[in-house]
Amino acid sequence: MATVEEPVVLELDDIQNGAIHPRPSPYVGAYIVLRIDDRRAGRELLRRLIPALADATSPMDPSHQAWVSAGLSFQGLEALGVPQDSLDSFPLPFQQGMAARAAELGDVGDSAPENWEKPFGTPDVHVGLSALSPDAARLEPVLARARTAFEELSGVTALWSLDCHVLPTEKEAFGFRDGISHPAIEGSGIPGSNPQEKPLKAGEFLLGYENERHELSPMPRPEVLGKNGTYVAFRKLHQRVAAFRQYLKANSSTPQEEDFLAAKMMGRWQSGAPLALCPMRDDPELGADPKLNNDFLYQDDDPQGLKTPAGSHIRRLNPRDSDISGFARFHRMIRRGTSYGPMLAPGVIDDDGAERGLAFVFVGANLERQFEFVQSEWVNKGQFFHGPVGDKDPIAGANSGSDHFTIPQQPIRRRLQGLPAFVVTRGGEYFFVPGLRALHWLADLET
Repeated sequence: MATVEEPVVLELDDIQNGAIHPRPSPYVGAYIVLRIDDRRAGRELLRRLIPALADATSPMDPSHQAWVSAGLSFQGLEALGVPQDSLDSFPLPFQQGMAARAAELGDVGDSAPENWEKPFGTPDVHVGLSALSPDAARLEPVLARARTAFEELSGVTALWSLDCHVLPTEKEAFGFRDGISHPAIEGSGIPGSNPQEKPLKAGEFLLGYENERHELSPMPRPEVLGKNGTYVAFRKLHQRVAAFRQYLKANSSTPQEEDFLAAKMMGRWQSGAPLALCPMRDDPELGADPKLNNDFLYQDDDPQGLKTPAGSHIRRLNPRDSDISGFARFHRMIRRGTSYGPMLAPGVIDDDGAERGLAFVFVGANLERQFEFVQSEWVNKGQFFHGPVGDKDPIAGANSGSDHFTIPQQPIRRRLQGLPAFVVTRGGEYFFVPGLRALHWLADLET
């Protein structure tokens, strides 16, 4: 007799809303980095912050569409005076921090930590706050409550901030519709964006629950600290829009061919319409339809990547049911991108010197198996899909100017040459996003 699995029950009233809730669309938001100079002040900061943090109950309630989330780096936990045996229970990548993992992540050259914006790459990044809302009117009150928590609090210093906003086109700086794909999480009540994807085990995104391997991910001690927490990888990614447009123009004969080449590199048209569903021409109506624009798989319809190249950006980051080495669901993650900076004017191919790009956020229960694996093996290598050795993600890969991108087509494949890096890492850090009870535990430490 088949075993009937008990439905998972998440402690939504203990989980921070920002951990599992998709970002609103449209949106405005802000990111803030704080340093804790005095552990007692750090604990007071948490006491003041907790009332401003939303839990994950009623995820589809419109009143829960604006929220603030808080995370702590390993140095932040040290600054709070977390006991050493508890610090030692965190996974090694988190203890080391993002800058120390630069080689694994492909953060080299212009993206290397020595070129990052300060305070990223230094031990001063302790607390990360994020605030997201569908509009400025709802953002301001939630952000004001968070600011009240640290402003005029001696012993805590605000070091860095970044405002983000949806661009007038509702697209990211390269011109593509963003924020389309989001997995369903068992027990969360939040639907996924692909109706053909089975909901993922909650343990892929939250500590203390069974994951896709039917086991619990390693959890920091004590349980009150780890349960209902998750990890975030935050990255500020500068987008070289002028270089991207120049490359398309140099490798195309017409504007229509530029659009087609860009779609092959991304796996979607700029409207958001996937090549899997409209391989030869854009369909803006489909691209704007959230019920249809992510409703596809690859293996039965396009195993060779003749529609969506296996090496394209979206197929690398989410291979779905493609024939790959390993099991794609072990590496599934929540990805959120929010834009910052002005849009480069349409048609301009010269760099105007403006700072623009994405604030990228990964959410998952296992930094090494999810974020770091995808970044090192799927973004910056091609062996996992049996692709050409040396090919990297044509959009987000650590390309150096001498790299390639292969477009399967018949009778002869096309291979683009001389790919430069279109995305440069400006900074980043790993954060632990505790449950609300864990934040109370941290605030009440007496070490």
